Formats: sequence, structure tokens, C-alpha cells
Amino acid sequence: MLATLLTRVKSPRWLSPDILLGHTLTQEVRRKQLSLFSHNRSSVSLVWRRKVTGSIRDVSTTGTLCAKVRGKERKELSEKKLTRYFVDHRRVKLVAGSGGKGVCSFHSEPRKEWGGPDGGNGGDGGSIIIKADRFVKSLAQVVPLYRAENGQSGGSKNCYGRNGSSTYIHVPLGTVVKEQGKIVVDLSDHGQEYLAVFGGTGGKGNRFFLSNENRAPMTTTPGLEGQERALHLELRTMAHAGLVGFPNAGKSSLLRAISNARPAVAAYPFTTLNPHVGIVKYRDHEQVAVADIPGIIQGAHVNRGLGISFLRHIERCRFLLFVLDLSATEPWTQFQHLRYELDQYEPGLSQRPQAIIANKMDLPEARQKLETLKSHVTQRVIPVSALTGQNTEKLILHLRELYDGYLQGEGKPTRW
Repeated sequence: MLATLLTRVKSPRWLSPDILLGHTLTQEVRRKQLSLFSHNRSSVSLVWRRKVTGSIRDVSTTGTLCAKVRGKERKELSEKKLTRYFVDHRRVKLVAGSGGKGVCSFHSEPRKEWGGPDGGNGGDGGSIIIKADRFVKSLAQVVPLYRAENGQSGGSKNCYGRNGSSTYIHVPLGTVVKEQGKIVVDLSDHGQEYLAVFGGTGGKGNRFFLSNENRAPMTTTPGLEGQERALHLELRTMAHAGLVGFPNAGKSSLLRAISNARPAVAAYPFTTLNPHVGIVKYRDHEQVAVADIPGIIQGAHVNRGLGISFLRHIERCRFLLFVLDLSATEPWTQFQHLRYELDQYEPGLSQRPQAIIANKMDLPEARQKLETLKSHVTQRVIPVSALTGQNTEKLILHLRELYDGYLQGEGKPTRW
């Protein structure tokens, strides 16, 4: 009887997957009269992969079939897609939080008939603060309306209401806050804050009005409304040098040649739709920021082409690099038109330290036009080829000379 009981309790034996797979392979070899050793491991797994009845699913002897397919490498965003994420101006309405109302309450306790007033004051409303953050590169995350948190009402037993928390708006470095066309503040340092709107003050409870003349006041005050303002935020690119030129002059290609920036490059005008900033690094660990400004055309100061929306980015640049296209018929006239547009936008803007970069020296007719260009201008002319990298070292060295002169004249540089 004991043996019978042990037989019933004993668990059934199940064939292991390896034994079952070997048996299946043997049957297939016998049936089709194929040799197992005439194939490599991968072909065997593909030919003899069968669906076995029972608790075993599809069996494979290679890990390649079961391996996870790797995703494709992430492609760089095109210039057209980047315009969706880069925003350099916003109009925002800011509404600060209102203060909480005061409470009318009297102390109630056993064997204490005349407890007196104990209504607490309301909390203050939250304020809205604009803060410059170097890790933010665009105003795209700024929404049109901000409302701060309201303060809570007071409570009994002299409990004050909780103050509303402040709301922070993080903006890039170089953001200018304007109100009705006038500049209110310029946020150019990391961590710089501007208190845009104040929260309302909380109301007073009846405990506040207790006096010798009035021992049981019933008076309370509501909280004050928060301040409201409509502001305009403008982003002006922070860079030491600015590449200024007509469309398709090779500014983006030049920025690629002297820095690690990768702006879009194509054989048609207005390829660059947003300013790009590249960093030129030197052996003494000094860094110079160079901005690729979108192409400027004649009449840009009256909002033609891309207009004044990108002329304002040049205001931040301490020295200018005029990029001239030597494939044009008269490249020296481009320099005159560019200076005129800058002076019309802001008087004296074209008088900053500058240099002329004669681009596309790899063309056959470029050398003759270079000599004519030098005879028409008095500024220093640096011939380069952004395509082949010709003479870019000379441009980088002259860029450092302009940067050192800026440090001696104005003091601390902008760190990146």
C-alpha cells in the first residue's frame, strides 16, 4: 500500500527541451536522408526549426534569430524642423496670485466662556519671477499665460493661511524683457532673476482688530488681488563674434569649418532660419563664441526678407565678421549694403571692431576679385575657403586678436 501511495505522489517525468529537439532532428534526418554534419549551425537551425506539440514553443539553436533588432541611428534635425523648436520672442500675460481672506472666529473651549477672537490672517499670493538659465536655449517652452498660486484663507485658533508658491519662468541668457516697447530688464547672467509681478497680500482675521475698545471684533478683510502685467520677451543671441553676410555667402559652412557647430548647409539661399552659435576653442582653454546670423538682404531694416527679427541678434556681438561671396559680380558692394542695413537698424552698429572674410577662394575667378576688393576697402581682408578649409587657421588667430582686444577694453568675458 505504501508503494502504491509513493507511485501516486511521484511526479511525472517530462522530456527536456534538448532531448526533444535531438529526437526531432534525428527523425527528420532519417526521413529526408540528409546528413547533419554537412551543414553549419546556422543552416541547421533554419532548416530544422519546427513547432513541437506540447509545452515547447518554436526552438532555435542560434541567438541571431532571437536577438533584438537595434534601432536606426538618430538623424540630425533639419533646419526646417529646428524652426519649430527655436523661438526668439514671446508675448506673455502674467497674473500673480491673490491673497487669502481673513477669518472671523472665536475661541471655544470648555469652562472658558469668553475665549475671545482667534481668526487668523490669509496667506499672501504667489509671485511670478523670470529667471535666466544657461541650459535653456529658446523661448519655445514659454506659454502665453501664467497664473501664480493664490494664498489660502486663514483658520481658527489664530492659524494663518499658507502663502502661494512663486512661479518661475526660465528663459535663455540674453533675454530682454520689454513693456510697451521699453526695455525693463536685460537678463544676461546665469541665475539672474526679475520679479515681474507681486502676489496680493493676505486679508486680516478678526483677531487682528482686537483692541481695548472692541473686545469682540467681527471685522475681517479679503485678500488683495495679484498684480497683472503684459510683457514681451525677446531673445538676443549671446556671442562674441557675429557672421554677417548676404544669403548663400557660406556663413554656415564657415562656422562648420572653425567650430563644432553643425548648422544646415545647402546650395540655396536662406538655408539658415535660426541663429547658430559655435564655440572656437584654443590651446589655453579660452573659448570664443561665434554666431551664424541668418542672411540679410537690402531693406532688412524695414522688415524685408527675414527682417529685423534677426538683426537684433547682432546687437549682442562685440565684433563683426563680414562674410563676402567672391562668386558675386561685385563683392565689395555687398560690404557697403551690409554696413548700411546695420546703421539703419541701430546707428553705430557697423562701427564695432570688424574684419572682412572673402569666402569661396577655391573658385577660379576669386583671386582676381580679391585684389579688387582690397582696393575698395580699408578693413583687413582674410581670404578663406570654407569648402576646402584654406586659410581658416589665419581666421581663427585673427578672431583671437579681436577677442583679446575686447577683454582689454571691457573686462570680463562671457563664459560658455
